[in-house]
Amino acid sequence: MTSSQAAARFSRFDAVDALRGLAMVWMTVFHFCFDLSHFGFWQQDFLHDPVWTWQRVAIVSLFLWCAGVSQAIATAQGQGLPRFWKRWGQIALAALLVSAGSYAMFPQSFIYFGVMHGIAVMLVLVRLSARWGRWLWPLGLAAMVLPWLAEFWLQGAGQAWAELFNSRALNWLGLVSRKPFTEDYVPLFPWLGVMWWGMASGQWLLAQRRSWLAAAVPRPLRFLTVMGRWSLSYYLLHQPVLIALVAGTAWLLGRTI
Repeated sequence: MTSSQAAARFSRFDAVDALRGLAMVWMTVFHFCFDLSHFGFWQQDFLHDPVWTWQRVAIVSLFLWCAGVSQAIATAQGQGLPRFWKRWGQIALAALLVSAGSYAMFPQSFIYFGVMHGIAVMLVLVRLSARWGRWLWPLGLAAMVLPWLAEFWLQGAGQAWAELFNSRALNWLGLVSRKPFTEDYVPLFPWLGVMWWGMASGQWLLAQRRSWLAAAVPRPLRFLTVMGRWSLSYYLLHQPVLIALVAGTAWLLGRTI
């Protein structure tokens, strides 16, 4: 296969990259507001205020849905396991860097299973289930409902069971009766359901509405396509840059956290 044939085979869809780029912009605004609050410029309740909690749900959902769609495209184009595992390794390394960086800043609530960790686990499961077709829709729904069923069950299962599933050893599953104290938490359930729906959506779009995926992105919005293609690098760099800017401003103004 020539290089031009390979490029055509593994072509990208600008619309998907732009949608991922939109999620990056939204995430940046969200994190900037969080940093302003953390450094005392604009106090907000990011743990309980629905204005922020529902935005976080929407941002993570958009990320994971796009990841599922991308996997549908990759498998349809015949992406081999070496290419898949190379990208997976990059994501796994990013997850380790996020844990290390968050531990340096928030040792009591560092990120041990955030969005990068969740994506690393979910990608493997989504890849293995790529041929399940229409079953991905009900399975995705079941994955989304499972945490609420588990919470109901744990209420009557006894303290021992609750503590087991709430422990750090198992709470990454998402089957908990209380959320852990951590800066970012994207457990397997319900979020695997979102990525499964992304995979199912991508397969449907490729078969029935391929033109939607191939739609041209308007010129003023093409920067979103570039951001979407470099999403992992941007994700790793944006928050350190924002923190440096806000913390530097706080220091110049003599503010204390």
